[in-house]
Amino acid sequence: MKIALIIENSQAAKSSLVHEALTTVAEPLGNQVFHYGMYTPEDKAHLTYPMIGVLAGILINSKAADFIVTGCGTGMGSNLACNSMPGIFCGLVIDPTDAYLFGQINDGNAISMPYAKGFGWAAELNLQDCYRKLFEVERGVGYPKERAAVMAKNRGILSDLKKASCHDMLTVLKTIDQDLLKTAISGEKFREYFFANSQDAAISGYVKGVLAS
Repeated sequence: MKIALIIENSQAAKSSLVHEALTTVAEPLGNQVFHYGMYTPEDKAHLTYPMIGVLAGILINSKAADFIVTGCGTGMGSNLACNSMPGIFCGLVIDPTDAYLFGQINDGNAISMPYAKGFGWAAELNLQDCYRKLFEVERGVGYPKERAAVMAKNRGILSDLKKASCHDMLTVLKTIDQDLLKTAISGEKFREYFFANSQDAAISGYVKGVLAS
């Protein structure tokens, strides 16, 4: 699985800690982790939480990533931004129980975490425990297991609702503020990671045009 890590500007100083916690858990399980930034508070490309939603939408809908790990001060802004995009089902994860239940019940493709609120001593251990509960086990099995069929049905209904209420990603890209879009995709490693992994020619072509403008 291709996991994309995205860090919001107010929490960029914690980027390396979050990245290390994620790779420590995810990579030994056979996953690839692609860090799309921010990397430091001094990065030229400052990602606000609305930009995180746009970037996550591009990555999921182009299949450049299978799963998004992101966050901000409270985790709420990034969560809202991701859920505003077509095809993204993001959960707010604060502790390992959240991570486990989100994976079993909702089986979404993104999580948002608080990197300021409650982020204290040994925070990296909580991060690792959350990632283990999310990635070490099969997701979508249900909790409790006897409700698995009902939960799977509800996920399908939610997916249909999302399709009915959202434009496709290419339309979103063409409609939103182009300066905001350009900033969202101007990270240091975006070109390297995105174009090597994207499977959607139309989204790739539009993104390439924005970067060249």
